[in-house]
Amino acid sequence: MRYMQTFNRRLPQLRESRQLSRRDVAAICGVDEARVAGWEHTDPRLRSYPAVAELMDLCLQTGTPLDQLLDLELEGDQCQLELPGLAFSDSTDLSVALAELESVIERLQLTSEEHELLRRFRRASSENRRMILQLLGQ
Repeated sequence: MRYMQTFNRRLPQLRESRQLSRRDVAAICGVDEARVAGWEHTDPRLRSYPAVAELMDLCLQTGTPLDQLLDLELEGDQCQLELPGLAFSDSTDLSVALAELESVIERLQLTSEEHELLRRFRRASSENRRMILQLLGQ
């Protein structure tokens, strides 16, 4: 539950700021008080999470934006794919950025000799792999 990692800490903060008891939150969400206690549990193995409808009821009834309860901020734009040549290109011209990307890809592609070495390394026994890595200084 990537988006709910800190929900168990944010819910008590919300309750305190709105002067709500667990019973109040339970009434708002249409659940019993024990369920709300499970949402706030400190032990992740014993913690439970609200259903979407319960979460929406809580937000709507308390006037709380959803992003105050959920972990919606992604650190370092984790969902953004960075491609060499595109992500770091100084050019605003797409054709220039694509040419930079193509040159990076060509530089990273294995030669036929490298392919053969990799194929042989993969087929080698674990003892031979270990010796090869020792010879390479790793």
